Amino acid sequence: MTIFCVGRNYVDHAKELNNPLPKKPIIFCKPATALLKDNKAFYYPDFSKDIHYELEIVLKIGKNGKSIPMEKASEHYSHIGLGIDFTARDIQQECKEKGLPWEIAKGFDNSAVLSDWLPKEELNLNNIQFSLTKNNSLVQQGESKDMIFNFDFVISYISQYFRLNVGDIIYTGTPSGVGPISIKDFFEGYIGEKRMFYCEIK
Repeated sequence: MTIFCVGRNYVDHAKELNNPLPKKPIIFCKPATALLKDNKAFYYPDFSKDIHYELEIVLKIGKNGKSIPMEKASEHYSHIGLGIDFTARDIQQECKEKGLPWEIAKGFDNSAVLSDWLPKEELNLNNIQFSLTKNNSLVQQGESKDMIFNFDFVISYISQYFRLNVGDIIYTGTPSGVGPISIKDFFEGYIGEKRMFYCEIK
């Protein structure tokens, strides 16, 4: 199982981090050990002092494929979930300044919160509304229609370089509103009004 992630896939998020808008999807991967499921707590690691939350819609691949044309892409994902891409922003910035890869800032253990899945047929795929609360206050909200690269484009693009296999997952990017986490914070992620996950920081 591979965890693919899309960076800077919402205009407002790219702007809030002073990053240029991408002309092609920015793709990186996390190892399977990054997954944090079943509403388990996230323990703040000692190697960073500036970890940020990034709420994302997550796709579950339900059909194998390679070099998938866009018009067939929707056949290759079966479920929708929600997750947090935890990012060690201080480590990421240090890596960027040195021109180094920044997987250690994104792929560390438990850095990928993942909810349970919803069959895609239960959702309006043209515009999924999702949100994140931190200590009962709204911090992020987004609509999938605002993605720079939509689900079908992302699946087709990734499959030009990597074979997609059943069970692979894709984090599709975060809207604006990302920010730091602190011990004792409590996060809840929603699709529409349905709570998809919660996560306490310890």
